[in-house]
Amino acid sequence: MKKLIFILPALLLLMSCQPKESGSGKSDMDAFVNDLMSKMTIQEKIGQLNLVTPGGGILTGSVVSTDVESKIKNGQVGGIFGVYGPEKTRQAQKLAVEESRLGIPMLFGSDVIHGYKTTFPLPLGLASSWDMELIEKTAQIAAKEATADGIFWNFSPMVDISRDPRWGRISEGSGEDPYLGSQIARAMVKGYQQDDLTRSNTMMSTVKHFALYGASEAGRDYNTVDMSRLRMFNDYFPPYKAAVDEGVGCVMSSFNDVDGVPASGNKWLLTDVLRNQWGFDGFVVSDYTSVNEMIAHGMGDLQAVSALALKAGLDMDMVGEGFLTTLEKSLEEGKVSEADINLACRRVLEAKYKLGLFDDPYRYFDDARPAKDILTAENRKVAREAAARTMVLLKNEEQLLPLKKSGTIALVGPLVDSRNNMLGTWAPTGETRYAVTVKEGFENVVGESVNVLYARGANISDDPEFAAKINVFGPKIEIDERSPEAMINEALAAAKKADVVVAVVGEATEMTGESSSLTDISLPECQKKLVRALAKTGKPLVVVNMSGRPMTIGEENELADALLQVWHAGVETGNALADVIFGDYNPSGKLTATFPRNVGQIPIYYALRNTGRPQDGEQFTKFKSNYLDVSNTPLFPFGYGLSYTRFEYKELVLDKSTLTNTDEIKVSVSVTNTGNFDGEEVVQLYVRDEVASITLPLRELKGFQKVFIPKGDTKEVVFTLRAGDLAFYHSDLSFSAEPGEFTVFVGGDSNASLSAKFSLE
Repeated sequence: MKKLIFILPALLLLMSCQPKESGSGKSDMDAFVNDLMSKMTIQEKIGQLNLVTPGGGILTGSVVSTDVESKIKNGQVGGIFGVYGPEKTRQAQKLAVEESRLGIPMLFGSDVIHGYKTTFPLPLGLASSWDMELIEKTAQIAAKEATADGIFWNFSPMVDISRDPRWGRISEGSGEDPYLGSQIARAMVKGYQQDDLTRSNTMMSTVKHFALYGASEAGRDYNTVDMSRLRMFNDYFPPYKAAVDEGVGCVMSSFNDVDGVPASGNKWLLTDVLRNQWGFDGFVVSDYTSVNEMIAHGMGDLQAVSALALKAGLDMDMVGEGFLTTLEKSLEEGKVSEADINLACRRVLEAKYKLGLFDDPYRYFDDARPAKDILTAENRKVAREAAARTMVLLKNEEQLLPLKKSGTIALVGPLVDSRNNMLGTWAPTGETRYAVTVKEGFENVVGESVNVLYARGANISDDPEFAAKINVFGPKIEIDERSPEAMINEALAAAKKADVVVAVVGEATEMTGESSSLTDISLPECQKKLVRALAKTGKPLVVVNMSGRPMTIGEENELADALLQVWHAGVETGNALADVIFGDYNPSGKLTATFPRNVGQIPIYYALRNTGRPQDGEQFTKFKSNYLDVSNTPLFPFGYGLSYTRFEYKELVLDKSTLTNTDEIKVSVSVTNTGNFDGEEVVQLYVRDEVASITLPLRELKGFQKVFIPKGDTKEVVFTLRAGDLAFYHSDLSFSAEPGEFTVFVGGDSNASLSAKFSLE
């Protein structure tokens, strides 16, 4: 009876301000939120700005919140993450709805970065598919699975442009290009939200990290960022804006500074650009304790940085609880206003309204859903297809691949039978026990038709100190008790019995991702020794590189007869790799981040701006912009990727030579499959503005199409260019295209040579 007396007021208050229907229009939402906020104390409003994690669930950071249950009951929690499963999430929501004074439901969030339980390739790999329909579908499946487990707010997509593969979090983004990154940002937001946040199988998306996080100096995570406004707007901002234009519900601030002010307290960034220029109407959440970390940036004590963040336009404080513990004092001292608190509170409540939580706070907590929606056969089928479509064939001498499903294969390497390293970094909701290893995949695909010999051959790394850093979240690098020599000898013995050797090498999953920056992005020495030894046997050698970043693998490229980049491809890695190796799928992936020859070339990317002394060709010339010790060119350029077949480009035609602001140009090209396999090709269109008021890139991606062409067939691919596609930000940050001459390039990578010219009047 005592419990009923305590619960009843909360239920009555919640029922008294229920909306008649979710999504019934902004006026209805405004009226509802106004009514609710009129009942709230200042402490309850501040409570809505507090995001906590209780620990013990999905761990994504080094700090956990304390005394969470009592804070929920006291109306001091607006959202929670790290809790999953309908039973647990319902229990937590019940504390808020039935045991707090106003019964305001909480948001339940998580990092669902590349799938929930059905883990897809990590984002850099998924981007390599260049398949927007596929990418949207993976996000849609992730949303369906996560919401089945009670999670309906996603801290994804990460759209940070990165041109430095030393930065570990390059694995979480889409690579180096703003145009491609923008298309992927839209596809991810669309996949998660599906234009209807009130549906129980969609989730609110969060674009992150706003902004410029991918440009951390020296590729060192959390480091400072310094760049011109022109570079921000032209190169780094477009994917964030694309997500906003697609209707993303939330934006997460980044750890780094922007123009000397940390992003979480940067009013120019969070208010002037995000809201006033771009029209964002959702709410902004900090990254994990990023408000508190402004103290270390030198911005003042916790009270000062919390006030700075709130007034800058930050609405919710993740884990740090600076808002919860200092804003009331700052209000009393006049350092923030009640209007500041009200605005942030309103934005959080509006998100809950849009999600339909005030209609039914338990809408996502259906005990029957996990069994029918998570890790289904259909979901795993999509994961297998996605993994295969992201793999990039970098070399294939003498058409070694695909392998025949006969004879004897030596399957060698530390990642062949390493279940813990299949899912990839930032898969906190995935479970490695469900992953298909490479060894299992080969056995599944070829059965008894191929004699598969297995030898580990090497550790991922022989360094126990390095391994300890990688194994923070579990054993990713396991050092064998045998000596390195014994392991290589075992591999050589297998190779001598085989017709062909497949070496699966690369990175452990936690060698990339957050707090995983490297100065050396080559293979660890023990793996390099293995590849060298296998190459010396003279047996045909396929090197499979599994990583979360571009690597300096020039030596491996020279030694291998075939080289395949497979990233960390998720729960179906083994099956998908075998599908590609044995030709059940013809690889069609293309790189979205440039592979350097060595770290000295970094940052390296295709959209270079010319200097006043550009290098002419590949020959070294004194007093030109080049290196003494290595070519300017990368090991593998942006957009590069081979196929088991060949594609010939010809007949590039523009339907007119002059473009105006009111019409468009059709660019057509004929692509013929001249090889012996059906295949897919990513046809890429680049544009160069020959004369402009600022120095622009030598070429920029402006369109792409992934097309299937049967062997022997020709397909005409048509692109449309409008004046808006040629626009850029000028020195005064105005955005427009300039009249003049343009060159269009079409081909299979960023070095496309087929070209034609047109002019803009």
